Amino acid sequence: MISLNVNDQNFEIDADPDMPLLWAIRDLIGLTGTKFGCGVAQCGACVVHLNGEAVRSCVTKVSRAAGQNVLTIEGLSKNNDHPLQIAWNEENVPQCGYCHSGQIMSAAVLLREKPNPSDADIDMAMAGNICRCGTYPRIRKAIHMAAELSKKGGITK
Repeated sequence: MISLNVNDQNFEIDADPDMPLLWAIRDLIGLTGTKFGCGVAQCGACVVHLNGEAVRSCVTKVSRAAGQNVLTIEGLSKNNDHPLQIAWNEENVPQCGYCHSGQIMSAAVLLREKPNPSDADIDMAMAGNICRCGTYPRIRKAIHMAAELSKKGGITK
């Protein structure tokens, strides 16, 4: 049995220690907001936070997350009211929407580390997240909007 803390809830899972964290989150815990994209840490669809850092859950072994704090898109806010989630909706960022949980999780770390990011900061931080629909200009605009919302008392994790 492996102990995981996901979104401030403790789970005891029966999993191979080498299982990717992604599959433990999706298949064993039942949180499906984190997506499988490529399986080789190249697209960013599977980004979650491990002790506050953005990691690719498709290549992170569940044993690495044991006893650590994991945050998924479902745990980012209780009512989908994180500044990034609000900005994503306001800017109509998603087209297909598949990559956006990973995009938002990467952007959340960026905003925590750089509350007022430049375009270059955003481009660098988000370079590892691929959007097949090409909504990159809207992603950048939404991150700037979320930074402004955060300054006005929004939630940031």
